[in-house]
Amino acid sequence: MWEYTDKVKDHFLHPRNAGEIEDPDGMGEVGSLACGDALKLTFKLDEQKRIQDVKFKTFGCGSAIASSSALTEMVKGMTLEEAEKVTNQDIADYLGGLPKEKMHCSVMGRDALEKAIAHYRGEPEKKLEGEIVCECFGVTDVEIERAVRENNLTAVEDITDYTKAGGGCESCHDKIQEIIDKVHGKAHVVHRPPPGLTNIQKIKLIQETLEREIKPSLKQDGGDIELVDVDGNTVLVKLRGTCATCVASQVTLKHYVQSKLREMVTPELVVEEVQ
Repeated sequence: MWEYTDKVKDHFLHPRNAGEIEDPDGMGEVGSLACGDALKLTFKLDEQKRIQDVKFKTFGCGSAIASSSALTEMVKGMTLEEAEKVTNQDIADYLGGLPKEKMHCSVMGRDALEKAIAHYRGEPEKKLEGEIVCECFGVTDVEIERAVRENNLTAVEDITDYTKAGGGCESCHDKIQEIIDKVHGKAHVVHRPPPGLTNIQKIKLIQETLEREIKPSLKQDGGDIELVDVDGNTVLVKLRGTCATCVASQVTLKHYVQSKLREMVTPELVVEEVQ
């Protein structure tokens, strides 16, 4: 269970500036309902071109609501030049910190503010820069590089925490690690499963991958998975917890569990659920 500061809880339970400004000077929208998080930020300037009023509408978790609420409080009274210097880390610090798994909520706030300021200035909507690396959440290599540089990230899990990239089927993990290594000037080593596995070695690798790579991710959302049997290249599993009743369980099974086992063990594996 994640630990939240009292300030995060306060801004979640008593959000400031929720709503939408009519006829705003600036408006920015980021995220999507399909990805689980979306934010709309609107602001109005006073005669001195300072942010007089700012409101938000957020669809997302408690951290997303708290981050949006905190951001609106932070930028009130700022000039646009001052506001555009606010970073996602500033938002997290204002709240007394966020769980690392929820840092993407502060990034969403920063991105919405940038879009709202660009809208006020009449700047055209920026086209998606770079090449999409994470198809599940539409995150590009440019966005990943920026997250690495601004927050000194060193692991794929960190990228997921800040951008959501890699949090779906995980087929992009190797590409994400390559970007991290490039930013930090390290040689990139591509994982390759060992050739010629015996059946015992295969089963052991499957068990290790489930315990080390797959179960921790599922447990974050209240789910779990149990290895029932291995029949040749067919891996029989039983989903537990929230995974057992989730409408997207088959997506999780094929696009996450099966993809990870094929990457870490052998490409021939097929994962099937038993009831």
